[in-house]
Amino acid sequence: MPKKIILYNLADNVTDKEFKEYVTREKGPLISSLPGVKKYELVKVTGAMGGKIPYKYVGIVHVTSLEEYDQKATKTQKYQDFLKKFGPMAKDLIMLSGEEIY
Repeated sequence: MPKKIILYNLADNVTDKEFKEYVTREKGPLISSLPGVKKYELVKVTGAMGGKIPYKYVGIVHVTSLEEYDQKATKTQKYQDFLKKFGPMAKDLIMLSGEEIY
């Protein structure tokens, strides 16, 4: 199954508690409702080998196809509005695409 994987940290002015409330109330339901999205997961990283956590948050969007997600989901007004709100909350953002092997 194809996936979008988003790695990021929170902006300095956003607390974990505020972000969790935002994700539960707005971000999670919105991403889950986009065309082509089968499931949305958000993982808060709490530990790492070597001690340094390079990315505190990992978003995993399970999609029916990367093309459908890119052509339909990201073009919606809901998604564009989401980006305007989410953008200032995150830093060090990296977006990856991948395919499940096992």
